[in-house]
Amino acid sequence: MTVAVWEALRRHPARFPFTAWPLRAWAFLLSGTVLGCLVLMVFVVLLFVGLGLSVFGIGLVVLMGAAVYGIPVAALERRRLRLVEPDPLLDPHGSLPGTGALPWLRTRLRERATWRELAYTLIFGVVFTATGIGFTALLGLSLILVATPVIVWAIAPDTVMLIPGQPISDPVAALPGTAAGLVGLLLSAYAGAALAGAQVRIAQLLLSAREEDLSSRVIELTRSRARLIDAFEAERRRIERDLHDGAQQQLVALSMTLGLAELELRGQDSPASPYLARARSEARQALEQLRGLVRGLHPQVLTDHGLAAAVAELALRNPLPVTVDIDLPHRLPSSVETMAYFTITEALTNASKHSGADEVAVVGRLKGDKLVLLITDDGRGGADPAAGTGLQGLADRVAILKGRLIVTSPTGGPTQLRVEVPCSV
Repeated sequence: MTVAVWEALRRHPARFPFTAWPLRAWAFLLSGTVLGCLVLMVFVVLLFVGLGLSVFGIGLVVLMGAAVYGIPVAALERRRLRLVEPDPLLDPHGSLPGTGALPWLRTRLRERATWRELAYTLIFGVVFTATGIGFTALLGLSLILVATPVIVWAIAPDTVMLIPGQPISDPVAALPGTAAGLVGLLLSAYAGAALAGAQVRIAQLLLSAREEDLSSRVIELTRSRARLIDAFEAERRRIERDLHDGAQQQLVALSMTLGLAELELRGQDSPASPYLARARSEARQALEQLRGLVRGLHPQVLTDHGLAAAVAELALRNPLPVTVDIDLPHRLPSSVETMAYFTITEALTNASKHSGADEVAVVGRLKGDKLVLLITDDGRGGADPAAGTGLQGLADRVAILKGRLIVTSPTGGPTQLRVEVPCSV
């Protein structure tokens, strides 16, 4: 990782003191000196109070507070580093398993980043504060020397002494002090850049996310995505069961009741007979729509017979002629089959709505541990994900299982969608 202030100094060493970098480095070092003193005092108080009260038990709580004290300090430092480092540091901490102080404390104490941040806090409070005090003295003395003629002019004669025993009463005689102060400011510019760069470098080593932190975060995101998929599948099955066992059965019972009522009135000249027939027809239509909705949630043939049979049934209901060639040696994981089925469903819907095609071909093969689907239509082509044709939704659906979608759609056609999904997810 590069250090911006060091790069600026290396590229233009002669012009560096006349840029904004010295002022930024000075602001960083001076604010760090004040903050470092406060951080060190608070940590010392926490440590001694925790040790003093450890015999009563509450001291252990204070000591745990001291252990995680580096977390807020590091968060503040990552913000303060923006004074001299444009690229922000990534937070190394992972997500929390729950809410509340206890899960937070348990998780943070197990992370290596917490202890790296505590080490940075100690270095910041001791080393950086000491060097900051020395730099502040150098900068302050240089500014005083630069302002010596003004001080001589403003204060009574014979009261300003650059050298002990040699009072200066003439502002012109104080100009050598101004020259020395300018040299001190020039030295402060380079020294400030060096010290600020050193602090940034140490912060990059201790406060930024490391490869193992990012790897654990990726693993956690993968597990979280898998949990979301499982939760969605469980919720879908619950809705399907409720529709099948609840509303669907009630509509069947209603249709039967209306049929019995129609039989009772058959042969009688009753004005209610046409209304009963109409109500029975509407109940039958509602039942068909509900069954279509249940099939849309998750077709039973997909559960019972697999992807090839489900896509073949889907092709029969599609308004365009669809050729299905899916040859799989075995059943795939349910999440992969579900994703593949609904991806093909959306692709066929998009083809019938937007492509102007006369026919569509669906080919599916298992290559290694990947399911490869090719969905080809002979339409006009020119499919654009940004044009609202649903391709972005297809890509998002495939990405849930770490798959990828490749679209080939030259103007004039044909359009081919290639879907690759690992079956090991």
